[in-house]
Amino acid sequence: MNKPISIPSVSVTYAQDGSSMRANALGMRPMQERAYLKRGEQYLLIKSPPSSGKSRALMFIALDKLQNQEVKQAIIVVPERSIGASFHNEPLRQFGFWADWKVEPRWNLCDAPGTDGGKVNSMKAFLQSNDKVLVCTHATFRFSVDKFGVEAFDDRLIAVDEFHHVSANPDSKLGEHVRQFIDRGKTHIVAMTGSYFRGDAEAVLHPEDEAKFDTVTYTYYEQLNGYQYLKQLDIGYFFYAGSYTEEILKVLDPKEKTIVHIPNVNSRESTKDKIREVDHIIEELGEWQGTDPKTGFQLVKIADGRILKIADLVDDDPAKRDRVAAALKDSTQRDNRDHVDIIIALGMAKEGFDWIWCEHALTVGYRSSLTEIVQIIGRATRDAPGKTRARFTNLIAEPDATQAAVTEAVNDTLKAIAASLLMEQVLAPRFEFKPKRPENGPVDGYDYGEGGYDPKKCNVGVNPQTGFIQMEIKGLVEPKSDEAVRICREDLNELITAFVQDKPAIERGMFDEELVPEELTQVRMGKIIKEIYPHLGEEDQEAVRQHAIAALNMVQQAKKALTEGGTEVSKNKALIEGVRKFAMDVRELDVDLIDRINPFAEAYAILAKSMTEERLKQVAEVIAGRRLKLTLDEARELAKRALRFKQEKGRLPSLTAADPWEKRMAEGVAFLQQKAKETQNA
Repeated sequence: MNKPISIPSVSVTYAQDGSSMRANALGMRPMQERAYLKRGEQYLLIKSPPSSGKSRALMFIALDKLQNQEVKQAIIVVPERSIGASFHNEPLRQFGFWADWKVEPRWNLCDAPGTDGGKVNSMKAFLQSNDKVLVCTHATFRFSVDKFGVEAFDDRLIAVDEFHHVSANPDSKLGEHVRQFIDRGKTHIVAMTGSYFRGDAEAVLHPEDEAKFDTVTYTYYEQLNGYQYLKQLDIGYFFYAGSYTEEILKVLDPKEKTIVHIPNVNSRESTKDKIREVDHIIEELGEWQGTDPKTGFQLVKIADGRILKIADLVDDDPAKRDRVAAALKDSTQRDNRDHVDIIIALGMAKEGFDWIWCEHALTVGYRSSLTEIVQIIGRATRDAPGKTRARFTNLIAEPDATQAAVTEAVNDTLKAIAASLLMEQVLAPRFEFKPKRPENGPVDGYDYGEGGYDPKKCNVGVNPQTGFIQMEIKGLVEPKSDEAVRICREDLNELITAFVQDKPAIERGMFDEELVPEELTQVRMGKIIKEIYPHLGEEDQEAVRQHAIAALNMVQQAKKALTEGGTEVSKNKALIEGVRKFAMDVRELDVDLIDRINPFAEAYAILAKSMTEERLKQVAEVIAGRRLKLTLDEARELAKRALRFKQEKGRLPSLTAADPWEKRMAEGVAFLQQKAKETQNA
């Protein structure tokens, strides 16, 4: 058995100050209080990580709308029946609020038997009743809108949980219904999600629709920094050879509470026999002792004599699987750490699944959806007594000798790295970039480090309460329109998601030795922003581009600053220290410097340490074999940059320039000139 190789992609430590779990006089935690302050908005979008209290935040807002805002009824829409349990009755008065949350049993359609078709009739009865709250699935709601029309929901609150299931794609029925409600303008909408970007990088809402929403953002950093117990989150990728069932114990520690997601049957990692895979994992762990008659958990005796309780959610027998699922949902066991030790699942135990004791989310095979990865990681990021560390591990098959398998493995590897880069952004503090100007000064609430604010330098300030990092950058373009300001404040991670999933960008960034970084940071990112925000003016597009690249490269350079001199990030150093160190080490922090940094260089450095030289060479050869020459669109982008260069320098870029970026811009101009000549001579 080969030893799995790890990519120690990210290890983040937090202050553990308990603030995100403290309630105010109304019984609201910080995220809930932040959302409640905007309860008067007709359209509200809450972006907040798993376990931050979105369900209860909605209860507070819905009760106010029903009592004080002339809203007739509240309809809570969840993606699957199991999540409906999050909206059962809550005695909010005993924690200081002015009303309790109550849902009549007949109106929680997630608990009701029958098909969505039958539940549509229940929706009709509810709309005609004087009762106030109904809970149903996305499917039931879609069928109801199709049958009754959007006007049947006038003067009501529609609250969509796990809003990332909505899509701007015309084929998304739920997305189309949301657009119809917005166009009609007679409903209130509260949208909630812990992972707003979609795995396929498709927009959730059209920009003009999203602009109508007021957004409440509560970051992963704020959530985890304010936990009482959990202090460290590690994310790693491990490569293995052979069958994963033979290697899994090298990353599966029986002492940790773990959710194992076995691979999709269509993936390279799957043996195509999921039942046998579960049996093999159990055999690797120890000696089977039988099945608990009450819970259906598998009992396995391991080497140290302990009996592990393993919940098998893969079994095809509905009776067995339902008994196990019911035991996992047993509310009387929620605070019992010893109730279960390991959960093995395939499609279950992801979104909305609540097991606070989970310390390790172990996923076999690459998941194509970044949203799914964030949701899986969210299973391990609950705060619980005695739980100081959580981790996510992705176990991925190494390339083998055949070219087809190598190509597929290369794609999986690049996707895993993209997910790693994205998670680093999700877990990092939020950046606030501002141009360096003589009139700048210190901002209240920010700590500028030893010596305080220095007017002669580009300063880095940190707000200990919010975790925000304020950075001064020379030459930074500021957003002008309200929409561009909002994008720079709220949506940089969505842009970075699109960028790190852009195959040409990540392939060239990691394996093209002749790459000029500005081709990625300026041209490629510029193209992505134009496609996503075509309605923005050119200056606003440039401002958004600079902010997005700065956010991505700051995290990468902070990681580099912390790893220099060692093999992995120091466990007791926060990313904030790395940002400070990078800012201090450079002579002048300006936009040109940031654009000259390859955003994928650190990912390659880690991969080079983690793969054998032979495997790395195979990957490089596959990518070199499909490298494209300069395209017409890229040449046009380079020519636009060349025009900006001329405005700043008073001359066009030169083909003989020593600076590789100037030379590349000149090549873009020459390419267009050549194409123009060919067209004239045709």
